[in-house]
This record gives sequence, structure tokens and C-alpha cells, in this order.
Amino acid sequence: MEELYAILKLRTDVFAVEQQAVYQDLDGKDQAAMHLMGHDEGRLVAYCRLIPAGVAFSEASIGRVVTAATHRNTGTGKLLFQQALDLCREYFGELPIRIGAQRYLTGFYSSFGFELAGPVYLEDGIEHVHMVRKGGGNVQQ
Repeated sequence: MEELYAILKLRTDVFAVEQQAVYQDLDGKDQAAMHLMGHDEGRLVAYCRLIPAGVAFSEASIGRVVTAATHRNTGTGKLLFQQALDLCREYFGELPIRIGAQRYLTGFYSSFGFELAGPVYLEDGIEHVHMVRKGGGNVQQ
């Protein structure tokens, strides 16, 4: 229960409060997802969910990628995302991964081998793009 609360609080703090986006966070995908959490001194500071193919997209997906404001620009998000990619490969195999990325983060995701896969679209008032990473080798930072 404590982990669930910490996850929902971090997601709400960043996506709803900081980014002022009114959206339905509880979208029915969490139950099918694996949840990756990064802690610092017992506090949740980074999080994402790994979603199997056929739930969000026909490909596997990584979503709700979030880092607490206190831990941005420290490498925490890069470390978490690399771990997410490693776990996707371990659990889902060498399959493509599709994400719905906030547009301003395309450079971050490109550094992990993701490529643009569609036009810009608005989601909850924020510009997003689909990006895909083909299955295959590890991308080192």
C-alpha cells in the first residue's frame, strides 16, 4: 500500500500539479505493467512502468516515466530508463518498444535509440510524439 501511494503521489506531483495537466492517471494499464522504482534514502524519486505488447500499443511500452524535481539533472532518470530497457529485454525479449513521449524529451529518448514514429499530437494539453526503439543491443550512455 505504501509503494502504491508513493507511486501515485510522484506521478500526481509531476504530471498533474507541476505540469498542470488534467488527465486520467488510473488508465487500467497499471495492473498489467511491471513497476520500476528508484529510491534515494527510502524516498521514491524516479519511476516508470513497463507494459507488455498488446496493452498500450501493439509493441511493448515504457510509460509514466517520471523523476522528482529534486533529482533531475543528476543522472537518476537516465539510470532508471536504462534499467527499464534492460528489464524490457529480459521480460519481453528483443522486441520493439513504443513510447508516447513529451515532445521536449525527444533528445533524451533518442539517446537510448528511439526514433520518431509519427506526428506531434496533443495529450492533456502537452505536445507528444510516438517514438519507437527497434529490438536489439544495449545502448550505453
